[in-house]
Amino acid sequence: MEGKGFFTKEIEESLLQKEIDIAVHSHKDLETEQPEKLCIAAVSPRADPRELLLIRPEAFDDKEALSLKKNAVLGTSSARRKSQALYLRSDIQLADIRGNVPTRIQKLRDGNFDAILLAKAGVDRLNLDLSGLVSIPLDTTEFVPAPAQGVLAIQCRKEDFSTIALLSKISDADVQKLIHIERTVLNKMQGGCQLPLGIYATKKGEQIRVDVAIADSWNSPLRKFQITGSDNLLLIEQILQTIHG
Repeated sequence: MEGKGFFTKEIEESLLQKEIDIAVHSHKDLETEQPEKLCIAAVSPRADPRELLLIRPEAFDDKEALSLKKNAVLGTSSARRKSQALYLRSDIQLADIRGNVPTRIQKLRDGNFDAILLAKAGVDRLNLDLSGLVSIPLDTTEFVPAPAQGVLAIQCRKEDFSTIALLSKISDADVQKLIHIERTVLNKMQGGCQLPLGIYATKKGEQIRVDVAIADSWNSPLRKFQITGSDNLLLIEQILQTIHG
């Protein structure tokens, strides 16, 4: 459900009503188009962007891809996670899961699923107890994260110039440039909850590498590719050309 604002509307409404002056969101949950009177004034350094696979011990099998037993039941409602999981393991059974992170982990403990997928950054920030579960962070090239995964967006009102000036001092400019690529591609694809798009940009020296995983729908064939370059706009153009093939 990345990128469609399901989890952010109530907080944004508080900003617009001037009940609060700043809002902190998981950036991947924000719509790519900001509400008319709001802006993202700062972004955080990027926490661990990887997906975290949590497995009940009896469903763990390190001889299989994703270390899941045959025909395991995987809990996720994300089209992106579904498509990439099926790409790696066509035998797994997918089951929708709802609730906040602690609720989802409890549902796993209760035996509703053999495994679940979560953003590692969210689990880390909440400092949750994962005892009794097998915890496997997935490499970003194997399982491509959501646009802006691991980054916090700090939002305020466009008219609040003093707050914008203050927040700009703590914004991570390098992260902003990289997630601009990821979120622009999401926006150009008119993507949100139904678009299985994983995209992750990293920089080494002057070179930016972008890993992409995309499908037309969660149960359509997945395409994965990697593009490198040094110019943001050119990279975005190349990624969109490759997607549209």
